[in-house]
Amino acid sequence: MKNKYTEIVNELTDREIMFHLVATQVLLMVISLILGFFLFDDLSSFWELLKWEDSKIWTVGVVSGLVIVNVDMLLMKILPASFYDDGGLNHRLFQNRAVWQIAAIAALVAIGEEVLFRGVLQTHFGLVITSIIFALIHYRYLFNPFLFINIVVLSFFIGYIYEITDNLLVTIVLHFIVDFLLGVMIRFSRKRSNQRGGKINYE
Repeated sequence: MKNKYTEIVNELTDREIMFHLVATQVLLMVISLILGFFLFDDLSSFWELLKWEDSKIWTVGVVSGLVIVNVDMLLMKILPASFYDDGGLNHRLFQNRAVWQIAAIAALVAIGEEVLFRGVLQTHFGLVITSIIFALIHYRYLFNPFLFINIVVLSFFIGYIYEITDNLLVTIVLHFIVDFLLGVMIRFSRKRSNQRGGKINYE
């Protein structure tokens, strides 16, 4: 199953990969609008989730994002490369993009996913259900036990951050920081085979 998924990824052009990404995020936004129409009393109820002048956007959102990225980088250094094998999609998505394109992708994904999962679903159905759905939506990680555990932990962590800050902007910024920095790292990384362990080093 994993090999089949990898074959599909390899057969896609960069334009097709970008199309699928944008289409997925548009779909998530449409779902958010439909669910939000029924779950929120009015539009102002949703806007109240966005607290623009909250310092936790920086002290919690940015800092948490940086911590996640640094932990991820450390694990990439010490774990076998196979632990981070997602079928090649992330490399295909980021390796040939300009920095501004990576930022745009990260912003699109962060807004699309956080509005639906934290803003709409977690607000009405709670942390546990939302975090499980969030993890399952990232279906490509189901082929890799480590990545699936990784995304489950990350999902609960972001959900917890939303619970304690009560500000959707905090998790949007956190999500953006993680995706943007890891995307930039992929874009500018050079793979070097580690002769001793067969690992991939990112420099």
